[in-house]
Amino acid sequence: MVADLGRSHGLGTDHLRLLARVARMYHEQNIRQPEIAALLNISQPRVSRLLKEAVACGIVRTVVVLPDGVHTKIEEDLQRRFALRDVVVVDADGARGDVIPALAAAAAVYFDTTFTGGDVIGISSWSETLLAAVNRMSPKNTQVADRVMQLVGGVGSPEAQVLATRLIGRLTEITKGRPVFVPSPGVVGTPMVRDALLQDSAVVEVMSQWHDLTVVLVGIGSLDPSPLLLRSGNAIGQADREELRLLGAVGDVCLHFFDANGNAIDSAFDRRVVGIDEASFRAVARRVAVAGGMRKFSAIKAALEGGWVNVLITDLEVAQSLLDHRA
Repeated sequence: MVADLGRSHGLGTDHLRLLARVARMYHEQNIRQPEIAALLNISQPRVSRLLKEAVACGIVRTVVVLPDGVHTKIEEDLQRRFALRDVVVVDADGARGDVIPALAAAAAVYFDTTFTGGDVIGISSWSETLLAAVNRMSPKNTQVADRVMQLVGGVGSPEAQVLATRLIGRLTEITKGRPVFVPSPGVVGTPMVRDALLQDSAVVEVMSQWHDLTVVLVGIGSLDPSPLLLRSGNAIGQADREELRLLGAVGDVCLHFFDANGNAIDSAFDRRVVGIDEASFRAVARRVAVAGGMRKFSAIKAALEGGWVNVLITDLEVAQSLLDHRA
C-alpha cells in the first residue's frame, strides 16, 4: 500500500513514512502539533503542511458518523433539490400521525438559534404548529427583534382570537420586540369591503411596515382548513373551497393559494383576503415554513416548487417523499 501511494502521488517511501508517523501522532495519539515538531526536530509549520498532505494523499480519511435522529444528508439533499437556505428534518416516528410536537420542538430550537438581534418578524396567526413552537421557547435576555408583526388579519371567534393574540404576545415577550396587529378580519365578505379596509389608515400603517420584514414564520395549509383556522371564524367556506379546487389549488401560505406547481391562483377568494400581498411576502429574505405530515405533502411540495418559502422544518417521512417525488 505504501508503494501504491508513492507511485500515485510521486512520493518516496521515506516521505510517506514521515507523513504516516505525523498523522498517527496527531490523530491517534492526540499529540499537539508543537510537541510533534519538538519530538521529530522539525518546524511546526512543516508539521501542519505534513498533516494537510496526509489528507490530500489519502493517508488520513475523515468519516462522519451521524447520530440517531440526525438527518443531515437528507437536509442537504433537500436544500440542493429546492434551492433552499436551510432545512431541518425531525424524526416523528411513533407520533401516530401527530407530527406537531416533534415539529414544534425543532422549530423552537431553530427560532432560538437564529433570532440574534434586530429582526422584524412576521408570523401567520393561524398555525397550531407555530403556536406550539413559540410556547416551547424561553424568553431572551436581550432584545432580538424590533417588531413581531401579524401577516394576515385575525378577527374571528373570541376563543380563537385569544390564541392568535397569545401567539403574537408570546413571541413578543420572548424576543422583546413590539407587537403589530392587523386591525381587520383575515377574510371579508366581498372585494369591495376588502378594498375599503385597505384604505383604512390603521391598516395602511401596518401594510407599510411589511416592507421592513426580515423573516416570516408560516405554516403551509392544505385546501381543507386546520381545526385552528376553522375555530378562528376565518375558515374558507364550502363554495370558496370548491372554486379553488376547480382552479387546481393544493395549498396555501398566508391564505394565498397555489396549484401543484406552486403558481399563485387568481380567485374570487383571494380578492377578499386582508393580509400581506404576494410580492411583499416573497421580498422577505428568510421565509420559514414549519409543516409536516403526509396529509400536507402535496401542499408542502408545491410551496417549495413555487419558491414560496426558503427554509423548511418538516418530518422525516415528508422529507424522504419530497426527495423520492412520491405523492
